[in-house]
Amino acid sequence: MRQDNQLLVITHLSQLIVCITGFGSLLLPLVFWLTQKEKVYQMDAHGKNIINFQLSLIIYAIICIPLILLFGLGLLGLIVLGIISIVFPIINAVKASNGETPTYPLSLNFIS
Repeated sequence: MRQDNQLLVITHLSQLIVCITGFGSLLLPLVFWLTQKEKVYQMDAHGKNIINFQLSLIIYAIICIPLILLFGLGLLGLIVLGIISIVFPIINAVKASNGETPTYPLSLNFIS
């Protein structure tokens, strides 16, 4: 296995593709993780954290949709999720470039 902090950073930042294309925040990191987890040191841990985070965001967004009818709480929830989905990949990309294993908030553990 080789140490490749740049690829780890790119994997975290690949979640931001959703800002450009509107989709792909789960697919692109999933492809990086599945193809590189055996080759790059710590890619397995980083990939699992990212996939768990993205799946959690999808579930929280689905929960927020019916809550829009309840005093607009779902709309506020979607705005907060949008901010979290942009800020934390950037923070964790910086942590990955420093050799740390980052964690994502509100992340449910689907893949362990």
